[in-house]
Amino acid sequence: QVQLVESGGGLVQFGGSLRLSCAASGFTFGAYDMNWYRQAPGKERELVAFASRFGFKDYASSVKGRFTISRDDTKNTVDLQMNSLTSEDTAVYYCNADNAVTRTTYWGQGTQVTVSS
Repeated sequence: QVQLVESGGGLVQFGGSLRLSCAASGFTFGAYDMNWYRQAPGKERELVAFASRFGFKDYASSVKGRFTISRDDTKNTVDLQMNSLTSEDTAVYYCNADNAVTRTTYWGQGTQVTVSS
């Protein structure tokens, strides 16, 4: 059974930091690109950070320099370190696993991040 379980969300003050974690199981982690998405109220889900199975990383322009994605293929985890948080970062954050070759994608249940001003 495929599972992506996010943790680490919560309430944080403006300018603070949070670290999200995603634990994956039930599929071949190393064969998948791992992503973090977020969805704010009334907005579409957007890609925040990307870590390919080959080690390439990229970020949305709105978080570049503040967020860092890291994956550990020995532990089947992917983390998102978020610094200098603002109210614009308030959203539900989702862990995603994607394999473009097999066209298979999996989603976590999401974790709420709320930044208070």
